[in-house]
Amino acid sequence: MSSITQPVGGHGHGHDEHAHHPTGIMRWVTTTNHKDIGTLYLWFSFTMFIVGGIMALTIRAELFEPGMQILAPERFNQMTTLHGLIMIFGALMPGAVGFANWMIPMQIGAPDMAFARMNNWSFWLLPPAAILLVLSLFVPGGAAETGWTLYPPLSIQSGMGMDLTIFAIHIMGASSIMGSINIITTILNLRAPGMTLMKMPVFCWAWLITAYLLIAVMPVLAGAVTMLLTDRHFGTSFFNAAGGGDPVLFQHVFWFFGHPEVYIIILPAFGIISEVIPAFSRKPVFGYASMVYALSAIAILSFLVWAHHMFTTGLPAAGILFYMYATMLIAVPTGVKVFNWLATMWKGSISLEAPMMFALGFLFLFTTGGFTGLILAIQPVDVQFQDTYYVVAHFHYVMVAGTLFAFFAGIYYWLPKWSGKMYNETVAQWHFWLSFIFFNVTFFPMHFLGLAGMPRRVPDYAQQFTDWNQVATIGAFGFGLSQLVFLYAVVSAIRSGKPAPAKPWDGATSLEWTLPSPAPYHSFETPPVVK
Repeated sequence: MSSITQPVGGHGHGHDEHAHHPTGIMRWVTTTNHKDIGTLYLWFSFTMFIVGGIMALTIRAELFEPGMQILAPERFNQMTTLHGLIMIFGALMPGAVGFANWMIPMQIGAPDMAFARMNNWSFWLLPPAAILLVLSLFVPGGAAETGWTLYPPLSIQSGMGMDLTIFAIHIMGASSIMGSINIITTILNLRAPGMTLMKMPVFCWAWLITAYLLIAVMPVLAGAVTMLLTDRHFGTSFFNAAGGGDPVLFQHVFWFFGHPEVYIIILPAFGIISEVIPAFSRKPVFGYASMVYALSAIAILSFLVWAHHMFTTGLPAAGILFYMYATMLIAVPTGVKVFNWLATMWKGSISLEAPMMFALGFLFLFTTGGFTGLILAIQPVDVQFQDTYYVVAHFHYVMVAGTLFAFFAGIYYWLPKWSGKMYNETVAQWHFWLSFIFFNVTFFPMHFLGLAGMPRRVPDYAQQFTDWNQVATIGAFGFGLSQLVFLYAVVSAIRSGKPAPAKPWDGATSLEWTLPSPAPYHSFETPPVVK
Protein backbone atom coordinates (compact mmCIF):
# COMPACT_ATOMS: atom_id res chain seq x y z
CA MET A 1 0.00 0.00 0.00
CA SER A 2 1.31 3.45 -0.84
CA SER A 3 2.85 5.21 2.12
CA ILE A 4 0.86 8.33 1.21
CA THR A 5 -2.38 6.71 2.36
CA GLN A 6 -0.83 6.01 5.74
CA PRO A 7 -2.40 8.00 8.60
CA VAL A 8 -0.04 10.81 9.59
CA GLY A 9 1.58 10.15 12.94
CA GLY A 10 0.18 6.60 13.05
CA HIS A 11 2.21 3.44 12.99
CA GLY A 12 -0.16 1.34 10.92
CA HIS A 13 -0.06 0.39 7.27
CA GLY A 14 -3.45 1.61 6.07
CA HIS A 15 -6.84 2.98 6.97
CA ASP A 16 -8.41 -0.12 8.54
CA GLU A 17 -9.19 0.82 12.14
CA HIS A 18 -9.16 -2.84 13.17
CA ALA A 19 -5.77 -3.52 11.59
CA HIS A 20 -3.21 -5.12 13.87
CA HIS A 21 -0.74 -2.54 15.18
CA PRO A 22 2.47 -4.23 16.33
CA THR A 23 3.60 -3.23 19.82
CA GLY A 24 6.81 -3.59 21.80
CA ILE A 25 9.90 -4.63 19.84
CA MET A 26 7.94 -5.53 16.69
CA ARG A 27 6.65 -1.97 16.44
CA TRP A 28 10.24 -0.81 16.00
CA VAL A 29 11.31 -3.66 13.72
CA THR A 30 8.39 -3.26 11.32
CA THR A 31 7.71 0.49 11.53
CA THR A 32 7.37 2.50 8.34
CA ASN A 33 6.72 5.76 10.20
CA HIS A 34 9.36 8.39 9.45
CA LYS A 35 9.40 9.61 13.07
CA ASP A 36 10.03 6.13 14.48
CA ILE A 37 12.75 5.49 11.90
CA GLY A 38 14.34 8.88 12.66
CA THR A 39 14.37 7.91 16.35
CA LEU A 40 15.99 4.54 15.53
CA TYR A 41 18.70 6.26 13.48
CA LEU A 42 19.46 8.76 16.25
CA TRP A 43 19.73 6.11 18.98
CA PHE A 44 21.84 3.88 16.73
CA SER A 45 24.06 6.87 15.98
CA PHE A 46 24.51 7.64 19.68
CA THR A 47 25.29 3.99 20.47
CA MET A 48 28.00 3.87 17.80
CA PHE A 49 29.28 7.25 19.02
CA ILE A 50 29.82 5.65 22.44
CA VAL A 51 31.51 2.56 20.90
CA GLY A 52 33.79 4.69 18.71
CA GLY A 53 34.41 6.98 21.68
CA ILE A 54 35.55 4.10 23.88
CA MET A 55 38.05 3.18 21.16
CA ALA A 56 39.24 6.80 21.02
CA LEU A 57 39.73 6.82 24.80
CA THR A 58 41.69 3.57 24.57
CA ILE A 59 43.93 5.21 21.96
CA ARG A 60 44.39 8.30 24.14
CA ALA A 61 45.12 6.20 27.23
CA GLU A 62 47.90 4.44 25.31
CA LEU A 63 49.32 7.82 24.26
CA PHE A 64 49.28 9.28 27.78
CA GLU A 65 53.02 8.68 28.06
CA PRO A 66 55.80 7.24 25.87
CA GLY A 67 56.35 3.48 25.92
CA MET A 68 53.75 0.74 25.47
CA GLN A 69 51.14 0.64 28.23
CA ILE A 70 47.91 -1.16 27.48
CA LEU A 71 47.80 -2.05 23.77
CA ALA A 72 50.07 -4.00 21.48
CA PRO A 73 51.10 -1.85 18.48
CA GLU A 74 48.92 -3.85 16.07
CA ARG A 75 45.91 -3.57 18.43
CA PHE A 76 46.52 0.18 18.57
CA ASN A 77 46.38 0.39 14.77
CA GLN A 78 43.20 -1.71 14.67
CA MET A 79 41.57 0.60 17.21
CA THR A 80 42.55 3.58 15.04
CA THR A 81 40.96 1.99 11.95
CA LEU A 82 37.73 1.08 13.70
CA HIS A 83 37.45 4.40 15.55
CA GLY A 84 37.48 6.23 12.20
CA LEU A 85 35.12 3.87 10.37
CA ILE A 86 32.63 3.65 13.25
CA MET A 87 32.51 7.40 13.83
CA ILE A 88 32.00 8.19 10.13
CA PHE A 89 29.74 5.36 8.96
CA GLY A 90 28.19 4.44 12.31
CA ALA A 91 27.76 7.73 14.20
CA LEU A 92 27.86 10.84 11.99
CA MET A 93 26.14 9.66 8.81
CA PRO A 94 23.25 7.76 10.51
CA GLY A 95 22.82 10.71 12.91
CA ALA A 96 22.34 13.06 9.97
CA VAL A 97 19.85 10.64 8.36
CA GLY A 98 17.95 10.51 11.66
CA PHE A 99 17.46 14.29 11.50
CA ALA A 100 16.41 13.99 7.85
CA ASN A 101 13.79 11.34 8.63
CA TRP A 102 12.31 13.32 11.48
CA MET A 103 12.30 16.78 9.98
CA ILE A 104 12.05 16.67 6.19
CA PRO A 105 8.44 15.41 5.92
CA MET A 106 7.34 17.87 8.62
CA GLN A 107 9.20 20.81 7.09
CA ILE A 108 7.81 20.30 3.57
CA GLY A 109 4.32 19.20 4.67
CA ALA A 110 4.64 15.61 3.43
CA PRO A 111 2.63 12.79 5.07
CA ASP A 112 5.73 10.58 5.36
CA MET A 113 8.82 9.62 3.39
CA ALA A 114 8.12 8.60 -0.22
CA PHE A 115 9.22 4.95 0.18
CA ALA A 116 8.21 4.03 3.70
CA ARG A 117 9.23 0.36 3.60
CA MET A 118 12.55 1.08 1.94
CA ASN A 119 13.09 3.59 4.73
CA ASN A 120 12.71 0.80 7.28
CA TRP A 121 15.06 -1.44 5.30
CA SER A 122 17.76 1.18 4.93
CA PHE A 123 17.86 1.54 8.71
CA TRP A 124 17.89 -2.18 9.51
CA LEU A 125 20.89 -2.75 7.24
CA LEU A 126 23.00 -0.68 9.64
CA PRO A 127 23.06 -2.81 12.83
CA PRO A 128 24.38 -5.95 11.05
CA ALA A 129 27.05 -3.83 9.33
CA ALA A 130 28.05 -2.30 12.67
CA ILE A 131 28.26 -5.79 14.21
CA LEU A 132 30.55 -6.90 11.35
CA LEU A 133 32.84 -3.91 11.97
CA VAL A 134 33.11 -4.52 15.71
CA LEU A 135 33.41 -8.28 15.16
CA SER A 136 36.53 -7.69 13.07
CA LEU A 137 38.38 -6.94 16.33
CA PHE A 138 37.78 -10.49 17.52
CA VAL A 139 38.59 -12.62 14.46
CA PRO A 140 42.06 -14.19 14.10
CA GLY A 141 44.50 -11.45 13.11
CA GLY A 142 42.12 -8.76 14.35
CA ALA A 143 40.71 -5.78 12.46
CA ALA A 144 42.47 -4.07 9.56
CA GLU A 145 45.58 -2.11 10.61
CA THR A 146 45.30 0.43 7.82
CA GLY A 147 43.54 3.43 9.39
CA TRP A 148 40.06 4.24 8.07
CA THR A 149 41.57 5.00 4.62
CA LEU A 150 42.32 1.28 3.97
CA TYR A 151 45.44 1.99 1.87
CA PRO A 152 47.15 -0.88 0.08
CA PRO A 153 49.59 -2.61 0.31
CA LEU A 154 48.68 -2.94 4.02
CA SER A 155 45.03 -3.64 3.23
CA ILE A 156 45.99 -6.39 0.76
CA GLN A 157 48.11 -8.14 3.39
CA SER A 158 45.71 -7.74 6.35
CA GLY A 159 43.86 -10.69 7.88
CA MET A 160 40.18 -11.58 7.58
CA GLY A 161 39.17 -8.55 9.65
CA MET A 162 39.71 -6.60 6.41
CA ASP A 163 37.13 -8.76 4.61
CA LEU A 164 34.56 -8.09 7.34
CA THR A 165 35.32 -4.37 7.01
CA ILE A 166 34.82 -4.47 3.22
CA PHE A 167 31.50 -6.31 3.65
CA ALA A 168 30.35 -3.82 6.31
CA ILE A 169 31.20 -0.87 4.01
CA HIS A 170 29.15 -2.45 1.20
CA ILE A 171 26.11 -2.87 3.45
CA MET A 172 26.36 0.65 4.86
CA GLY A 173 26.80 2.02 1.33
CA ALA A 174 23.61 0.26 0.21
CA SER A 175 21.80 1.77 3.21
CA SER A 176 23.07 5.27 2.32
CA ILE A 177 22.04 4.97 -1.33
CA MET A 178 18.51 3.82 -0.44
CA GLY A 179 18.15 6.56 2.15
CA SER A 180 19.27 9.14 -0.42
CA ILE A 181 16.86 7.97 -3.12
CA ASN A 182 14.10 8.22 -0.51
CA ILE A 183 15.06 11.75 0.56
CA ILE A 184 15.36 13.06 -3.02
CA THR A 185 12.02 11.54 -4.04
CA THR A 186 10.30 12.88 -0.92
CA ILE A 187 11.61 16.42 -1.41
CA LEU A 188 10.92 16.57 -5.15
CA ASN A 189 7.50 14.86 -5.14
CA LEU A 190 5.80 15.26 -1.76
CA ARG A 191 6.01 18.98 -0.99
CA ALA A 192 2.78 20.61 0.18
CA PRO A 193 0.95 22.90 -2.29
CA GLY A 194 2.68 26.29 -2.37
CA MET A 195 5.96 24.92 -0.95
CA THR A 196 8.25 25.69 -3.88
CA LEU A 197 11.89 24.61 -3.78
CA MET A 198 13.03 28.14 -2.98
CA LYS A 199 10.65 28.31 -0.02
CA MET A 200 11.97 25.13 1.57
CA PRO A 201 13.87 25.38 4.85
CA VAL A 202 17.65 25.43 4.35
CA PHE A 203 17.83 22.09 6.18
CA CYS A 204 15.84 20.42 3.36
CA TRP A 205 18.12 21.98 0.75
CA ALA A 206 21.20 20.78 2.62
CA TRP A 207 19.85 17.23 2.62
CA LEU A 208 18.69 17.32 -1.01
CA ILE A 209 22.24 18.23 -2.05
CA THR A 210 23.80 15.72 0.37
CA ALA A 211 21.63 12.93 -1.01
CA TYR A 212 22.86 13.60 -4.55
CA LEU A 213 26.45 13.54 -3.27
CA LEU A 214 25.85 10.18 -1.59
CA ILE A 215 24.40 8.61 -4.73
CA ALA A 216 27.40 9.89 -6.70
CA VAL A 217 30.18 8.69 -4.40
CA MET A 218 29.04 5.58 -2.50
CA PRO A 219 29.34 3.38 -5.64
CA VAL A 220 32.90 4.73 -6.09
CA LEU A 221 33.84 3.52 -2.61
CA ALA A 222 32.12 0.20 -3.32
CA GLY A 223 34.22 -0.14 -6.47
CA ALA A 224 37.44 0.63 -4.58
CA VAL A 225 36.83 -1.94 -1.84
CA THR A 226 35.62 -4.54 -4.38
CA MET A 227 38.88 -4.17 -6.32
CA LEU A 228 40.68 -4.50 -2.99
CA LEU A 229 38.74 -7.72 -2.31
CA THR A 230 39.66 -9.23 -5.67
CA ASP A 231 43.31 -8.24 -5.14
CA ARG A 232 43.19 -10.03 -1.80
CA HIS A 233 41.50 -13.25 -2.88
CA PHE A 234 41.16 -13.60 -6.65
CA GLY A 235 44.63 -12.90 -8.01
CA THR A 236 43.93 -9.49 -9.61
CA SER A 237 46.49 -6.70 -9.40
CA PHE A 238 44.58 -3.43 -9.39
CA PHE A 239 46.63 -2.05 -6.50
CA ASN A 240 49.36 -4.68 -6.22
CA ALA A 241 52.64 -3.34 -7.60
CA ALA A 242 54.10 -6.85 -7.83
CA GLY A 243 51.51 -7.70 -10.49
CA GLY A 244 51.79 -4.39 -12.36
CA GLY A 245 49.10 -2.59 -10.34
CA ASP A 246 49.37 0.83 -8.70
CA PRO A 247 48.82 1.42 -4.96
CA VAL A 248 48.37 5.15 -5.66
CA LEU A 249 45.40 4.34 -7.93
CA PHE A 250 43.59 3.21 -4.77
CA GLN A 251 44.22 6.61 -3.20
CA HIS A 252 42.74 8.38 -6.25
CA VAL A 253 39.61 6.21 -6.22
CA PHE A 254 39.28 6.29 -2.42
CA TRP A 255 39.62 10.06 -2.10
CA PHE A 256 37.25 10.67 -5.00
CA PHE A 257 34.77 9.18 -2.53
CA GLY A 258 36.49 10.46 0.61
CA HIS A 259 36.51 14.15 -0.10
CA PRO A 260 32.83 14.54 -1.00
CA GLU A 261 32.24 12.30 2.06
CA VAL A 262 33.45 15.00 4.45
CA TYR A 263 30.88 17.35 2.90
CA ILE A 264 28.22 14.64 3.13
CA ILE A 265 28.91 14.74 6.87
CA ILE A 266 29.03 18.53 7.26
CA LEU A 267 26.24 19.75 4.90
CA PRO A 268 23.35 18.38 7.04
CA ALA A 269 25.08 20.08 9.99
CA PHE A 270 25.05 23.36 8.01
CA GLY A 271 21.33 22.78 7.49
CA ILE A 272 20.67 22.34 11.22
CA ILE A 273 22.68 25.46 12.10
CA SER A 274 20.72 27.40 9.44
CA GLU A 275 17.52 26.52 11.34
CA VAL A 276 18.80 27.11 14.89
CA ILE A 277 20.48 30.50 14.42
CA PRO A 278 17.42 32.21 12.83
CA ALA A 279 15.11 30.79 15.53
CA PHE A 280 17.24 32.12 18.40
CA SER A 281 17.96 35.42 16.63
CA ARG A 282 14.17 35.84 16.09
CA LYS A 283 14.56 36.74 12.41
CA PRO A 284 14.63 34.83 9.11
CA VAL A 285 17.98 33.61 7.81
CA PHE A 286 20.01 36.30 6.03
CA GLY A 287 20.55 35.72 2.29
CA TYR A 288 18.43 32.60 1.84
CA ALA A 289 19.17 32.24 -1.90
CA SER A 290 22.91 32.70 -1.42
CA MET A 291 22.82 30.02 1.30
CA VAL A 292 21.27 27.57 -1.17
CA TYR A 293 23.75 28.46 -3.93
CA ALA A 294 26.67 28.20 -1.51
CA LEU A 295 25.56 24.68 -0.50
CA SER A 296 25.41 23.71 -4.18
CA ALA A 297 28.81 25.27 -4.91
CA ILE A 298 30.43 23.41 -2.01
CA ALA A 299 28.96 20.14 -3.33
CA ILE A 300 30.24 20.69 -6.87
CA LEU A 301 33.71 21.81 -5.76
CA SER A 302 33.99 18.82 -3.42
CA PHE A 303 34.43 16.59 -6.50
CA LEU A 304 37.36 18.61 -7.84
CA VAL A 305 39.75 18.54 -4.90
CA TRP A 306 40.30 14.88 -3.96
CA ALA A 307 44.04 14.87 -4.71
CA HIS A 308 44.79 17.45 -2.01
CA HIS A 309 44.93 14.37 0.22
CA MET A 310 47.77 13.12 -2.00
CA PHE A 311 50.21 16.05 -2.16
CA THR A 312 53.07 13.73 -1.12
CA THR A 313 52.43 11.00 -3.73
CA GLY A 314 54.46 12.63 -6.52
CA LEU A 315 51.72 14.42 -8.46
CA PRO A 316 52.88 16.58 -11.39
CA ALA A 317 53.36 20.27 -10.62
CA ALA A 318 50.38 21.32 -12.76
CA GLY A 319 48.16 18.90 -10.84
CA ILE A 320 49.43 20.19 -7.51
CA LEU A 321 48.66 23.80 -8.52
CA PHE A 322 45.14 22.89 -9.70
CA TYR A 323 44.30 21.01 -6.50
CA MET A 324 45.79 23.79 -4.35
CA TYR A 325 43.71 26.53 -5.96
CA ALA A 326 40.54 24.43 -6.17
CA THR A 327 40.87 23.61 -2.46
CA MET A 328 41.26 27.28 -1.55
CA LEU A 329 38.21 28.06 -3.70
CA ILE A 330 35.99 25.96 -1.37
CA ALA A 331 36.68 28.57 1.32
CA VAL A 332 34.56 31.05 -0.68
CA PRO A 333 31.09 29.41 -0.46
CA THR A 334 31.90 28.25 3.09
CA GLY A 335 32.79 31.85 3.96
CA VAL A 336 29.46 32.98 2.45
CA LYS A 337 27.63 30.66 4.83
CA VAL A 338 29.56 31.85 7.88
CA PHE A 339 28.95 35.47 6.88
CA ASN A 340 25.22 34.80 6.46
CA TRP A 341 24.96 33.13 9.87
CA LEU A 342 26.70 36.12 11.47
CA ALA A 343 24.47 38.53 9.51
CA THR A 344 21.38 36.59 10.67
CA MET A 345 22.40 37.21 14.29
CA TRP A 346 23.26 40.87 13.62
CA LYS A 347 20.67 43.09 15.38
CA GLY A 348 18.58 40.01 16.15
CA SER A 349 16.90 39.48 19.50
CA ILE A 350 19.28 36.71 20.55
CA SER A 351 18.59 34.30 23.41
CA LEU A 352 21.28 31.88 24.54
CA GLU A 353 19.52 28.59 25.25
CA ALA A 354 21.46 25.36 24.73
CA PRO A 355 20.71 24.98 20.99
CA MET A 356 22.04 28.48 20.31
CA MET A 357 25.10 27.86 22.52
CA PHE A 358 26.00 24.78 20.49
CA ALA A 359 25.36 26.72 17.26
CA LEU A 360 27.73 29.48 18.40
CA GLY A 361 30.28 26.87 19.50
CA PHE A 362 29.93 25.30 16.05
CA LEU A 363 30.46 28.65 14.34
CA PHE A 364 33.65 29.46 16.26
CA LEU A 365 35.26 26.02 16.20
CA PHE A 366 34.22 25.00 12.68
CA THR A 367 35.74 28.24 11.37
CA THR A 368 38.97 27.37 13.20
CA GLY A 369 38.94 23.98 11.50
CA GLY A 370 38.32 25.71 8.18
CA PHE A 371 41.39 27.91 8.64
CA THR A 372 43.68 24.95 9.36
CA GLY A 373 42.22 23.35 6.22
CA LEU A 374 43.24 26.42 4.24
CA ILE A 375 46.75 26.08 5.66
CA LEU A 376 46.90 22.40 4.70
CA ALA A 377 45.78 23.34 1.17
CA ILE A 378 49.18 24.97 0.59
CA GLN A 379 51.23 22.13 -0.87
CA PRO A 380 54.72 23.03 0.47
CA VAL A 381 53.18 23.36 3.94
CA ASP A 382 51.16 20.16 3.53
CA VAL A 383 54.35 18.21 2.73
CA GLN A 384 55.55 19.09 6.24
CA PHE A 385 52.22 18.43 7.95
CA GLN A 386 51.18 15.31 5.99
CA ASP A 387 50.26 12.49 8.39
CA THR A 388 51.08 14.51 11.49
CA TYR A 389 48.80 15.38 14.40
CA TYR A 390 48.17 18.76 12.74
CA VAL A 391 45.91 16.96 10.26
CA VAL A 392 44.20 15.07 13.12
CA ALA A 393 43.50 18.39 14.86
CA HIS A 394 42.17 19.90 11.62
CA PHE A 395 39.60 17.24 10.79
CA HIS A 396 38.42 16.81 14.37
CA TYR A 397 37.70 20.54 14.53
CA VAL A 398 35.58 20.11 11.40
CA MET A 399 33.87 16.83 12.29
CA VAL A 400 33.49 16.95 16.08
CA ALA A 401 33.19 20.69 16.68
CA GLY A 402 31.42 20.95 13.34
CA THR A 403 29.02 18.08 12.78
CA LEU A 404 28.70 16.80 16.35
CA PHE A 405 28.07 20.25 17.88
CA ALA A 406 25.47 20.90 15.17
CA PHE A 407 23.77 17.59 16.05
CA PHE A 408 23.64 18.60 19.73
CA ALA A 409 22.16 21.96 18.72
CA GLY A 410 19.54 20.21 16.58
CA ILE A 411 18.62 17.68 19.26
CA TYR A 412 18.11 20.32 21.97
CA TYR A 413 16.21 22.51 19.49
CA TRP A 414 13.81 19.85 18.19
CA LEU A 415 13.55 17.58 21.27
CA PRO A 416 10.43 19.45 22.54
CA LYS A 417 8.83 18.86 19.14
CA TRP A 418 9.87 15.20 19.00
CA SER A 419 9.04 14.18 22.56
CA GLY A 420 6.54 16.82 23.71
CA LYS A 421 8.81 17.38 26.75
CA MET A 422 11.28 20.11 27.70
CA TYR A 423 14.83 19.20 28.66
CA ASN A 424 16.50 20.72 31.74
CA GLU A 425 18.22 23.91 30.53
CA THR A 426 20.81 23.90 33.35
CA VAL A 427 21.93 20.35 32.54
CA ALA A 428 22.12 21.22 28.82
CA GLN A 429 24.25 24.31 29.56
CA TRP A 430 26.59 22.13 31.63
CA HIS A 431 26.80 19.75 28.68
CA PHE A 432 27.72 22.61 26.37
CA TRP A 433 30.42 24.16 28.53
CA LEU A 434 32.02 20.84 29.48
CA SER A 435 32.02 19.72 25.83
CA PHE A 436 33.33 23.06 24.55
CA ILE A 437 36.17 23.31 27.07
CA PHE A 438 37.26 19.67 26.97
CA PHE A 439 37.05 19.55 23.18
CA ASN A 440 39.58 22.37 22.95
CA VAL A 441 41.77 20.85 25.67
CA THR A 442 41.82 17.63 23.63
CA PHE A 443 42.36 18.85 20.10
CA PHE A 444 44.03 22.24 20.26
CA PRO A 445 47.34 20.82 21.59
CA MET A 446 47.37 18.44 18.61
CA HIS A 447 48.19 21.45 16.41
CA PHE A 448 51.35 21.95 18.49
CA LEU A 449 52.23 18.23 18.33
CA GLY A 450 51.81 18.29 14.55
CA LEU A 451 53.88 21.45 14.15
CA ALA A 452 56.59 19.76 16.23
CA GLY A 453 56.50 16.78 13.88
CA MET A 454 54.62 14.05 15.77
CA PRO A 455 53.26 11.54 13.21
CA ARG A 456 49.67 10.29 13.52
CA ARG A 457 48.73 6.61 13.96
CA VAL A 458 51.79 5.81 16.10
CA PRO A 459 51.37 3.90 19.38
CA ASP A 460 54.64 5.26 20.82
CA TYR A 461 56.46 8.56 20.51
CA ALA A 462 59.60 10.49 21.44
CA GLN A 463 59.94 12.04 24.90
CA GLN A 464 59.53 15.65 23.76
CA PHE A 465 55.87 15.07 22.79
CA THR A 466 54.83 13.90 26.26
CA ASP A 467 53.38 17.08 27.78
CA TRP A 468 50.87 17.94 25.06
CA ASN A 469 49.86 14.30 24.71
CA GLN A 470 49.05 14.19 28.41
CA VAL A 471 46.96 17.37 28.11
CA ALA A 472 45.12 15.90 25.11
CA THR A 473 44.42 12.62 26.90
CA ILE A 474 43.00 14.39 29.99
CA GLY A 475 40.83 16.50 27.66
CA ALA A 476 39.62 13.39 25.79
CA PHE A 477 38.45 11.67 28.97
CA GLY A 478 36.75 14.90 30.06
CA PHE A 479 35.02 15.21 26.69
CA GLY A 480 33.92 11.57 26.73
CA LEU A 481 32.44 11.81 30.22
CA SER A 482 30.66 15.10 29.30
CA GLN A 483 28.56 13.10 26.83
CA LEU A 484 27.02 11.22 29.76
CA VAL A 485 25.59 14.60 30.79
CA PHE A 486 23.98 14.76 27.33
CA LEU A 487 22.54 11.27 27.71
CA TYR A 488 21.14 12.25 31.11
CA ALA A 489 19.64 15.47 29.69
CA VAL A 490 17.85 13.64 26.86
CA VAL A 491 16.65 10.61 28.81
CA SER A 492 15.41 12.67 31.78
CA ALA A 493 13.57 15.01 29.37
CA ILE A 494 11.83 12.11 27.63
CA ARG A 495 10.92 10.31 30.85
CA SER A 496 10.07 13.13 33.23
CA GLY A 497 10.49 16.48 31.47
CA LYS A 498 7.86 19.20 31.78
CA PRO A 499 5.35 19.20 28.91
CA ALA A 500 6.61 21.47 26.13
CA PRO A 501 4.52 24.60 25.48
CA ALA A 502 3.10 25.17 21.99
CA LYS A 503 6.00 27.47 21.11
CA PRO A 504 8.92 26.48 23.35
CA TRP A 505 11.35 28.96 21.81
CA ASP A 506 9.00 31.91 21.66
CA GLY A 507 10.93 35.04 22.54
CA ALA A 508 10.88 38.66 21.47
CA THR A 509 8.42 38.00 18.64
CA SER A 510 5.75 35.44 17.93
CA LEU A 511 7.59 33.77 15.04
CA GLU A 512 6.67 30.14 14.38
CA TRP A 513 9.07 28.10 16.55
CA THR A 514 9.95 25.76 13.69
CA LEU A 515 10.79 28.95 11.80
CA PRO A 516 11.34 27.87 8.20
CA SER A 517 14.16 29.70 6.54
CA PRO A 518 12.12 32.02 4.26
CA ALA A 519 9.28 33.93 5.91
CA PRO A 520 6.35 31.46 5.93
CA TYR A 521 3.18 32.01 3.90
CA HIS A 522 1.32 29.14 5.53
CA SER A 523 1.84 27.10 8.62
CA PHE A 524 2.75 23.59 7.47
CA GLU A 525 2.54 22.25 11.01
CA THR A 526 -0.48 20.16 10.00
CA PRO A 527 0.26 18.55 6.62
CA PRO A 528 -2.51 18.92 4.05
CA VAL A 529 -4.36 15.83 2.85
CA VAL A 530 -2.78 14.53 -0.36
CA LYS A 531 -5.55 14.12 -2.96
